[in-house]
Amino acid sequence: MAAFHQLDPATLYALLRLRVDVFVVEQRCPYPELDGRDLEPGTRHIWLERDGEPVAYLRLLQEPSGEARIGRVCVAGTVRGSGAARTLMSTALQLAGDRPSTLDAQSYLVDFYRGFGFEPTGPEYVEDGIPHVPMRRPGSDPAEPASSG
Repeated sequence: MAAFHQLDPATLYALLRLRVDVFVVEQRCPYPELDGRDLEPGTRHIWLERDGEPVAYLRLLQEPSGEARIGRVCVAGTVRGSGAARTLMSTALQLAGDRPSTLDAQSYLVDFYRGFGFEPTGPEYVEDGIPHVPMRRPGSDPAEPASSG
């Protein structure tokens, strides 16, 4: 795990390459992968390596509201099904602590994220040709209103 300024050039390159390989090449989504949020002081880059190369990645953002936002979750095809995504999510939620957390799940992964306490907060929508569902995990802050649903 690291903030942007802590990443050495070779690691940064490898992380960005993994993201591009999964999202832009494999999923055929030409979109602005470099959106500026990687540079934000509150962003944490979390990844797993195999033989010195990143094979799974996500970034944890600090939203202006104080919520944590999980995004860019990707796992190389060679390690899918190995539990890498679960490890990343567990680490991210541990770092998020008691704060509410949000993410935009690819629709086929809604049940995976439900396993971490996330629930849909809106209807399915299509982004870059892929169906997504907005999801939120309530924080454990006693000041936060409890869900009535």
